[in-house]
Amino acid sequence: MKFLHTMVRVSDLEQSLDFYCRKLGLVERRRKDVPGGRFTLVFLAPPGDEEAEIELTYNWDPEPYGEGRNFGHLAFAVDDIYATCARLMAEGVTINRPPRDGRMAFVRSPDNISIELLQKGDALAPAEPWASMENSGRW
Repeated sequence: MKFLHTMVRVSDLEQSLDFYCRKLGLVERRRKDVPGGRFTLVFLAPPGDEEAEIELTYNWDPEPYGEGRNFGHLAFAVDDIYATCARLMAEGVTINRPPRDGRMAFVRSPDNISIELLQKGDALAPAEPWASMENSGRW
């Protein structure tokens, strides 16, 4: 058995691609428009780990998805959790659960999908502003 991908439905494809690619750093691997089914599939992966894909499904006819909290979350290992969170904050992304422990943080996509960020290897030493930063919203 081999993991293939995780699918999440998105309500605004361009906004989602901006978040996942430009802000989070994933790379678009392939895209497929399906006019008969009125949807677009876009497959993304972290650079250097092309087998860990996310499939963004964009249905051309709008429909509300809600927050889908029962989905759980996507998780990515990052080289420097503090630098990653600082870069995301600079891009206007809310850090819902700051990396107070130097190991784990949560953000949310434009469609409220929870994204867990985990420090590769050992946790970093606690540092400000993260150590004293409160949670924001749900994660």
